[in-house]
Amino acid sequence: MPKTDELLDVTETAIPAAVHPPERRRRALRRPPPTVFVLALGLAAAVLVLSGTPWLNGPAVAAWRTVCLAITVQALPFLLLGTALSGAINAFVPADLFTKVLPKRAALAVPVAGIAGVVLPGCECASVPVANSLIRRGVTPAAAFAFLLSAPAINPIVLTATAVAFPGSPAMVLARLLASLATAAVMGWLWLFFGREEWLRPVVRHTGHRSGHSRFTEFRLGFQHDFLHAGGFLVLGAMAAATFNVTVPRSVLDTFSGSPWLSVLFLAGLAVVLAVCSEADAFVAASLTGFSPTARLAFMVVGPMVDLKLIALQAGTFGRAFAVRFSTATTVVAVAASVLIGGALL
Repeated sequence: MPKTDELLDVTETAIPAAVHPPERRRRALRRPPPTVFVLALGLAAAVLVLSGTPWLNGPAVAAWRTVCLAITVQALPFLLLGTALSGAINAFVPADLFTKVLPKRAALAVPVAGIAGVVLPGCECASVPVANSLIRRGVTPAAAFAFLLSAPAINPIVLTATAVAFPGSPAMVLARLLASLATAAVMGWLWLFFGREEWLRPVVRHTGHRSGHSRFTEFRLGFQHDFLHAGGFLVLGAMAAATFNVTVPRSVLDTFSGSPWLSVLFLAGLAVVLAVCSEADAFVAASLTGFSPTARLAFMVVGPMVDLKLIALQAGTFGRAFAVRFSTATTVVAVAASVLIGGALL
């Protein structure tokens, strides 16, 4: 597999020098970027939801509106944190810092990056733009993806919330920590050995400080770009999660709670569609008293790594080919890690 640094150098030098026919260039300039369509759709939905249209005041629509708004508001501060951190990395951090800190061997850099996820007190919305920025700065994608998965699952805020939600059960906190770290490391290694660069479509823009340019201007432009790009996909993910919450009856939950295996799979799938922020998912899991501890562990391990808004964010940042493959493999690994570690500790 070609080195990431080499690919980045080729991309950043080849694209500006590419020569396109005048007509093709004019069409490219006139075509709005995909983010514009996503933001327009989200804005139109927001106008309809917040307007006083009579048919939007029914109980089901009101519940959908509440859930959609709650998910968006809950995730928005952490999205702001992540995009601000991404912009700061782009403007102020030396380009070679991360390659110096991480081990030279990519196989060792993966678990180190996974453990480093503890330093980012944010949810999955914050980790996507940060991981994108790390890749642009020369960090191997395998290590960046390990950080992307571990950061929202093992940071101190999440572990503290888990301890509060499950009082007197330190085994649940330990099981969540170990299962999340194992999933992040395994996925990083899987990408290292089986991932392909053509699946990855990072957004093309300059990264790193350029001589003669204001660092604060670069920070502002980078923050603005990442936030607008990720914000539209966050709204779409929140809308999809709210639709599931409204349309699936409560009785369905009781149907699956009786089977040990079906309960694990069901809560893993429920974590994907509910898209609860990782700082709050422990309280949701604790409320599902009819399910086994292992099933609730799977809910807390899968949720911060794979949910609808995160899949949408990954698709918008890295491309749909990456999001489909990566989210599917992550779900399988996370469920397996939850069953193995939960069965041993809980």
